[in-house]
Amino acid sequence: MSKIKLSNIAVLTSGGDAPGMNAAIRAVIRTALTRGIAVYAIHDGYRGMVAGGDNIMMMDWDSVGGILQQGGTVIGTARSDEFRTREGRRKAALNLIREHIDRLVVIGGDGSLTGANLFRQEWPDLIKELVDQNLIDQETAESHPHLLIVGLVGSIDNDMFGTDMTIGADTALHRITEAIDALSSTAASHNRTFVVEVMGRHCGYLALMGAIATGADWVLIPENPPEENWEDELCRALESGRDIGRQHGIVVIAEGAHDRNGNPITSTYTKQVLETRLGEEVRVTILGHVQRGGAPSAFDRYLGTVQGYAALEELLNQQPDQEPQLVGIRQHGVVRSSLVECVAQTQEVARVIQAQDFDTALKMRGGSFAESYRIFRTILRSHPNPAKPGERQHNFAILHAGGLAPGMNTAVRAAVRLGMDKGHRLLSIGGGFPGLISGDVSELGWMSISGWVSRGGAGLGTSRHIPAGRDFYAIAKNLEAHQVDGLLIIGGWAAYQGAYELFNRRNDFPSFNIPIICLPASIDNNLPGTELSIGADTALNNIVTNVDKIKQSAVASRRCFVVEVMGRDCGYLALLSGMATGAEKAYLPEEPITLADLQGDVAELSAGFRGGKRLGLMIRNEYAGGLYDTKFMSTLFEQEGGGLFDVRQAILGHVQQGGNPSPFDRIQATRLASQCIDFLHAEVGKPTPAASMIGLKGGEIQFTSIYDFPRLIEPGFQRPKEQWWLKLCPIAATMDQPPTKENSSSIK
Repeated sequence: MSKIKLSNIAVLTSGGDAPGMNAAIRAVIRTALTRGIAVYAIHDGYRGMVAGGDNIMMMDWDSVGGILQQGGTVIGTARSDEFRTREGRRKAALNLIREHIDRLVVIGGDGSLTGANLFRQEWPDLIKELVDQNLIDQETAESHPHLLIVGLVGSIDNDMFGTDMTIGADTALHRITEAIDALSSTAASHNRTFVVEVMGRHCGYLALMGAIATGADWVLIPENPPEENWEDELCRALESGRDIGRQHGIVVIAEGAHDRNGNPITSTYTKQVLETRLGEEVRVTILGHVQRGGAPSAFDRYLGTVQGYAALEELLNQQPDQEPQLVGIRQHGVVRSSLVECVAQTQEVARVIQAQDFDTALKMRGGSFAESYRIFRTILRSHPNPAKPGERQHNFAILHAGGLAPGMNTAVRAAVRLGMDKGHRLLSIGGGFPGLISGDVSELGWMSISGWVSRGGAGLGTSRHIPAGRDFYAIAKNLEAHQVDGLLIIGGWAAYQGAYELFNRRNDFPSFNIPIICLPASIDNNLPGTELSIGADTALNNIVTNVDKIKQSAVASRRCFVVEVMGRDCGYLALLSGMATGAEKAYLPEEPITLADLQGDVAELSAGFRGGKRLGLMIRNEYAGGLYDTKFMSTLFEQEGGGLFDVRQAILGHVQQGGNPSPFDRIQATRLASQCIDFLHAEVGKPTPAASMIGLKGGEIQFTSIYDFPRLIEPGFQRPKEQWWLKLCPIAATMDQPPTKENSSSIK
């Protein structure tokens, strides 16, 4: 065996597969290569590590080309009974030492990460045993005295502590939502109830969020089993829904659902209960492994990429005496936690559920989980709760403003039902601020927004018009005429500007002295006071779906595509879609583009195609580059490419705003609308009620005064001064182009 002291890295996937694992594998490998480190992929998880040989393969840049859009894991995963034995782990250690590997990135669930930590703890003794058996020499053993590991969670169940989301959960939620949306149409056609079973042995995340995202009528989750005689309550709820006009019923069950005595609640039993008591046909759909399958969502590609990059960085900085770390995410910031502690906490939830301490189990899932469950229990009802004696009913008006954003209708539905449940009247304003100017105001009812949870578009209508001049007098008159006590404005830049103008004129128009709350809904994700806007996730998924198809076309013809996406002054969609599709370059309005830059990009493309490359992909924000527009870039690349490749342009246009909202946009629209109604309820009647912008920041829902709107935006541009996602540019650059001798380092 070579006596050269090396320290190489390997990555493996273990346990159940999860969409987005390939993005993480790709990020680990390309980040390592950029740092000048030899990196290996271990095929078939721990089984491949024990078997050795060709299962442990050195990787290069092209080894992980074209895998972002693939589901599953390209390096395979498998269970290994042999790795559970000390003899098996000793074989695994020998196989790693033969390739000078003593640093691992392990992508899997709690069982896989537990096994990795045990392997790390035993490593010094395993190496000593290999020396004693003359399988390695003392110098080799001394070169690799410790095994360093970093864990990433690949699990569709989203049941791991230390991270808000696990790799694969968002894609699984997409599959569930798509399936239930499709079932709802056939169920309505036959006035039929469907019982849908989803995955989640000990965690009800997929069931609960799937139910919220699809407007299901009932959900059963392990963390909060139903009370005794739950069957009666379920049947009453479905009967009540039919009485007020619902044409179908959807009951979502987590596979680990049980009653308060620990007895399983199966989809078959639920079907029998409903058919016997309601006297109608009931169908069961068990989604099964389709939830794991297919191309990963835009978010899972992003999540796998940023976590894979962070895992490699963590591995390079980790000290031998340091606890192994689990790399997770809080909102959109990468976090690191003790791997051992996270695994222990995850397994503790299962024990708490088994001990029937359900209140604790619900709390351990986090505040947003419990809040979501509470919201769902309110929204699913057929009627609002009766008003409390002595509590005054207020009139809250809702309007859309700005460009269309998928999820606007979802927010209206949640606001109406949660507002009515608090005893208020909800009014709709048609067509944005022009509707408020003209007096297009009408009352919304509990069932008038039925089906809006999944509907794209803007049911109330929207407009980019911003009030000015005489508009304010007309608005004041209509607010008084309809006795509007609070205003919820759902939309983008025009919504925020309009709210600021109303706030600024409170001294002139007393009727403007009401609580005003802005809910961010813009595919551009360009609003202050929030890290994410409703609609941006749907737009990203629309872009990714279409670019995946474009890439298939390009590969067949040795072609480069310049794809133009929306975003106006904000490059969020361009950068994130570039990361999610594996683009060579994303052109952003925040970064000036020179002709020299474009010539350099052509040179890199040409070099790649000369080396056998068959696909080029450039993503351009619609405002990036000024006069260097999409047509100019395409013409330049074609001319300077010297016949090595064809160039085509693709302007995706309004397809980015279309379609049904993604699960994320539906869930966040519901959560934010709930908080908006609470805000209006708390502020109404105060002498000087607040006017605010609600947003998601650092994983929490926060409120920012509309007074600060001008201070938070970049002068002359429709974007905030602070844009968290710009921190992702170095990661995108690392993934884009293979390292050269000049830009790579050598770390041993």
